[in-house]
This record gives sequence, C-alpha cells and structure tokens, in this order.
Amino acid sequence: MLNSAESVAAAARRAVAETAVTDVHTHLFPPSHDGLLLWGADEILTYHYLVAELFTVAPADLTPERFWSLPKPAQADLVWEHVFVKHGALSEACRGAITTFNALGLDVAGRDLAGIRKWFAAQKADEYLARVFEMAGIDYAVMTNNPFVPAEVDCWGRDLPRPECLKTALRIDPLLVAWADSARALAEQGYDVAPDGGGRTFDEVRRFLADWTKRLGPVYFAASLGPEFAYPDESLRTQLIDRAIAPAAKDAGVPLALMMGVRKAVNPALGDGGDGVGVADCSALMGLLQQHADAKFLVTMLSRVNQHELCVLARKFGHLHLFGCWWFCNNPSIIDEMTRQRIELLGTAFTCQHSDARVLDQLIYKWSHTRAIVAEVLADKAGALVAAGWRPTEDEIRREARAIFGGSFEEFLAK
Repeated sequence: MLNSAESVAAAARRAVAETAVTDVHTHLFPPSHDGLLLWGADEILTYHYLVAELFTVAPADLTPERFWSLPKPAQADLVWEHVFVKHGALSEACRGAITTFNALGLDVAGRDLAGIRKWFAAQKADEYLARVFEMAGIDYAVMTNNPFVPAEVDCWGRDLPRPECLKTALRIDPLLVAWADSARALAEQGYDVAPDGGGRTFDEVRRFLADWTKRLGPVYFAASLGPEFAYPDESLRTQLIDRAIAPAAKDAGVPLALMMGVRKAVNPALGDGGDGVGVADCSALMGLLQQHADAKFLVTMLSRVNQHELCVLARKFGHLHLFGCWWFCNNPSIIDEMTRQRIELLGTAFTCQHSDARVLDQLIYKWSHTRAIVAEVLADKAGALVAAGWRPTEDEIRREARAIFGGSFEEFLAK
C-alpha cells in the first residue's frame, strides 16, 4: 500500500512515464506507401500548425501564394526565420518542434538548421519509424486510411508491407460530407449507387464498406464532421448512417469514430492550416447513441465548449468512449483541464490523448508533453484519494495509468 500523498504522487509519475501508449488516431502511413509517410526537418517545420502561425507574423510581401510556390526547404526556411528566430518559439507547435529535435540529440540551442537537416538525410525510414515509436513509448498507432484517395487506394491494391505497430482505420466521411463526389467514385468502381439514394444505393454502400473492411481489417470507421452535423434529420446523410454505415460497422464489429466540430477551409489560402473550429451539436451525438444502442462510438470534439456536455453523455451511454484532446484542444492548459474533468466524471473510462500526427516525428513531442501534464493530474487525483482514506497500491496506479493511455480503449473495442 502507498500510505502518503507523496508516495502516491511519485508512483503516479513513474507509472505515466513507463506505461505503453496506444495512439488511437494518427495520419501516418507505412514507409512502403510511396512517400505518403511524412518525416524529417522540413516536414516538421512546414506542418500546417506552423504555416498558419507563420502568417500571423509574416511580412506583408510574403503571401500564401508566394509561400506555396516555393520548394519545401525554402518554405521551412521561412518558418524557421520568422516564427522561431524572429518572433520566439513560445507556441505549443514551436515548442513541439524544439522538443523533437532536442530529443533526437540535434543542436537546437545553436539554431543549426543545416546540421539538423543533414542528420535527417542520413536516416532510413523503416529504422527511423521504429526508433520514434520506441522513444515515444507507443505499442501501436492507428492510421487513417481513405478509400477515396487514389494514391492510397493504389498502395493498398499492391499489398505492400506494413509494420505491426501501424493498424488501420477506414475513413468514411466523404460518404457523409461529399455524397455526390462519393457516389461518382463508387459508381466508377462498379457499385450500383444513385445520387439521390435510390435503387440499391444503401445496400451497395454497405457492400463497399464490407469490401474495404475485408481489405484493411480496420480498428474502426472514422469520420470528421462539421459543427453543422445534425442527426436525425430528413437528409440522405441520416439514411446513409442508418441504412448503410451503422449496419456495416456492426457487421464488422468495429466502432464509429466521430471527430466533430471542424469548420473546413475558413481560410482556404492556408491549405490544411485553413480549417477552424465550431461548437458541435451534442444532441446529434445523443440521437446516434439512442438510435444505435447496439453500435459503439468513439468520439472527440474540437471545441473546448463541448467537453463538459460530451463527458456527461459518456456517463449516460456505455457504448460511447471519449478519446483525445484534438487539434485546437492539444494545448497544455486545455489538456490539463480536460483530463481532470474526464477523471472526475468518468474515472479511467476514457483515452486521455491521441497524437493526430501527420508527421512521424510529432509522436516524440506530443507524447512527451502529454505524459508530463497527465502525470501531474493523476498524481493530484491519486493524492486526493489518500487524503480521503483510500490506500492504492503501486500496481493499481499502474493499471489506472495504462487505462487512460490505451487500456480502456482496448477494453471498449473488446465489448
């Protein structure tokens, strides 16, 4: 037994530092997939978080059009110069890049970008991926695999090798947010679908999802949805969910993972960095949970405003599992707040974080930063239990740390 707040806090910090992480949502790819896996100094520096930050401080003559016309190394140079050197690397995105370079033993204090690039140029993707996973303490990460992106479809059609530490997820939001384009794509692949949803459309969408499930073996189906998403309503989208997507997920025995609240392209000139945030309608999620009580749902929401109501829903519906502090919530102050709130309402029945990494190297900083924050939250909460009279063991503390870093996710999948 651990008999003092100090001993419990120390045990919590050890447990969080040592527990294996399951990264339940990323945008990574196998190294074999024809350059789809992004990594290295220039990819880190031109990630859309930093590009968006660049245009808050860039001189007037550096327009997005000019920036995008440049080769990637020149883009990275501009980010390094204006964001890091001239304006201070205080943002979480900047600190993340510095944490990553420093953890790899590279000279960030000397601001030696040329030397950093030289080091990355000497790495091999397969070996580097294994090294990053080991540094981050990840047992496996779940990718995002989109059957509507030709380059990805081509790679899966060639049965290329995939490391065991990368698992698949089937991206389905084109069916929900761009049905006209999706219908054309399905028709070109031989599925008998109609733009108005007539005929055999729903059965054929279900067959399409079954075919891709057989090909990929996904951990879940995934969709990113805007704040305007409503359910139920009179739209074709509701029918697609009820008559095709939810039944296909149940057939496959996998959850629907919904990432809710992104406003797409509020500033299109910034590319991937041009998306914004909106408050999602939690009643739409509640409707899905009520209508599909025999399905499982993994959910994260982008707006801080949604987090309390979302936690309450997770208390009421056992087939809902919350995960991650997504995107604009991936800031230390908000991670701390969200993790405390979730522990207070849900115990350990949630997954505290996902990296959402599009660049392999980001795994290093996102998990080291998260561990530091969550360790203090868990230490505080465990210490409060001691003050209340409970005496946890070290094994119990380790169990609870693993639960919020992936154990509860595994239990939810196994339900």
